Amino acid sequence: MTVAAISGFTSDRARERFLDAYERVRLRVWPAEAVAVDLPTSFGTTRVYRYGDGDAVPFVLLPGAGGNALSWHPYVRRLGRDRPVIAVEPVGEPGRSVQSRPLDGAGDWARWLDEVLAGLSVDRVHLVGCSFGGWVALRHALHAPDRLAGLVLLDPAGFGRVGGRFLAWVLLSGVAGLAPAPVRRAAARLLRNATLRDDELMALMRATFGFRRRHPVPPPVTDDELRRLAVPALVLLGARSQLYDAPALAAHLTARNRSIRVEVIPGAGHDLPLTHPDLITTHTTHFAAQPHP
Repeated sequence: MTVAAISGFTSDRARERFLDAYERVRLRVWPAEAVAVDLPTSFGTTRVYRYGDGDAVPFVLLPGAGGNALSWHPYVRRLGRDRPVIAVEPVGEPGRSVQSRPLDGAGDWARWLDEVLAGLSVDRVHLVGCSFGGWVALRHALHAPDRLAGLVLLDPAGFGRVGGRFLAWVLLSGVAGLAPAPVRRAAARLLRNATLRDDELMALMRATFGFRRRHPVPPPVTDDELRRLAVPALVLLGARSQLYDAPALAAHLTARNRSIRVEVIPGAGHDLPLTHPDLITTHTTHFAAQPHP
C-alpha cells in the first residue's frame, strides 16, 4: 500500500475560496438547527454536525471520497424524523475538518472513527456510509463492533479492486463538472451520475480544485474479515454500479456471512444516494428499527 500523506489546500487562497463556497452551500441546504462541533483526534480536528434530539441510537453518516457532511443534505431531515443524526466530515477530505497526521491504512481509519465516537459520548450508533465512507464504516465494525448497533453501506468501496471502468467514470464526471449547466446535466444522464445535476454539490466540487487528497485507495476486505463481521449489516448496491458487478457481489457477501443483508436497487448506479433518497431512508430506518440477534 502507498504510504499516506496529509491532505490539504494548495494555498491559503484556495482554502478561503473553498470555505466561502462551503458556507454559501451550507446556508442554503443545511438545517439551521444542526449544531456544529469540532472534535480533537490523533489525526486532526474533526467537524461533526448533530441534528435532532432524543435517546434513540443515532445515525452517524460518513460521506464518500472527496465529500463532506453537506453531501448528506438530502438525508439529514429525512433520517432525523426517526432518530438523532450525526454527520461526520472525515479528516483529509475537503471540508471543515483539518488533518494533522496521515491515516496509513485500515487500522488508522478505524482508530480515527473510534476517537470521534468517543468524543461524541455516544455508547452505540448506526453507521451509514457511502462509497469510501462505507469502507471506513466496515473497517470500524471489524475494529470495534461493540460500539455499533448496525451498518448501512451504500454502494460501498472495499469489496474489490477499483477497476478501469470506475476510474474512467470518475474522470469523465470530473470533466463534465466543469461544463456549463445544460451540458453538465446532459452528461449526468449519459454517465448515470446524478451528482452532476445537484447544483449545490457541483458548486462545492468546483471549489475543491485547490485541495489535494492524499488518502490511499482502500484495500479490499478479505473473505476472512467478512466471515468474522459481527455487526448486522444492510448493503444497498446499484444494479448498474460503475464499481461492481452488483448481483455477483450480492451473492458473494451473503454466502460468506448470514448477518449481511444485500439488496440490489434496479436502475441505480454508484450515484445511488442521490437518485434514491426516499428508498434509502425507508430501508435505513426500517433496518435500524429491527431487532437483530
